[in-house]
Amino acid sequence: MRRTTYRVACLALAAALGSWNGATAQETTAFAFLRNDVGARAAALAGSVTAVAGDPAGLFYNPASLGTLSSSAGSAGFFKHLLDINAGYAVYGGELAGIGSIGAGIVYTNYGSFDAKDELGNPLGTFSASDLAFSAGYSGTFEENLYYGGAVKFIYSSIAGYHASAVAADAGILYRIPESRLTLGASIRNMGRETSTYAGVNEPLPLDFAVGVTVVPRGLPLLLNFDFHRLNENPGGFIDRFRAFTVGGEFTLSKVFLARFGYNNQSRKDLQTGTTPGLAGFSAGIGITISGTVVDYALSSLGPIGNLHRISVGTTF
Repeated sequence: MRRTTYRVACLALAAALGSWNGATAQETTAFAFLRNDVGARAAALAGSVTAVAGDPAGLFYNPASLGTLSSSAGSAGFFKHLLDINAGYAVYGGELAGIGSIGAGIVYTNYGSFDAKDELGNPLGTFSASDLAFSAGYSGTFEENLYYGGAVKFIYSSIAGYHASAVAADAGILYRIPESRLTLGASIRNMGRETSTYAGVNEPLPLDFAVGVTVVPRGLPLLLNFDFHRLNENPGGFIDRFRAFTVGGEFTLSKVFLARFGYNNQSRKDLQTGTTPGLAGFSAGIGITISGTVVDYALSSLGPIGNLHRISVGTTF
């Protein structure tokens, strides 16, 4: 146990040092859609899923979690954003005997249709804009209950016939402690760079180093999650580095019904308008299992700006 815990600590520290070295707060990034939560379950938990096991959508948060899938599984979902912005995803994960666990998934965002005009305001028709990212990942084990994983992704963006692209990689570890009902996780996402740009100037990708823990309190049907995100950024003082945290909880109310809640501290700070942010940063959702198929719904609040809705459907094979 001590050797395993020591190994996890060393891996997490190495990742942290590598990502913190010279990092500053990323005020602007390319492909910011990569920060959006993927799937209704993760959104209801406010993205606090770095250490969550057994979910194929974990590919997008911590590829090490692919190794915790008990069977082949997949899910797909739809995300209704503000105005005419819509998004979705699809993912699959499973084990290859004697090799490890693999996963593949895609996320997309469509920003709708826009009116094109010349410099005099004359109409020139319409144009559209969209973003897309494809990920493929692998997970293996160092030893029992200690998983590692990595993923590569291709990212593509287009607007009015112009386009930009990038390649990136994710990496993570996950350690389960069954006797303590704990799971620890760490991941670093979007390590890469643009391969083609809109304006000829390379912008950084939305790099995110996160650590998380999940626990099942004894006597409660609750999976409680706590994550720190964007630890690679240095917004100012030492304490400021830890303000991008999320909390999520999932209650198992019956064999067929789950209730979820979440809180994103960074979102609440970013979305504050006027004197109060309202319910910005808070989220909630449910999950219903019907004949082995799970239907998830999430509502995420942007405060006075509005609400976001997501729905996902998942199953095992």
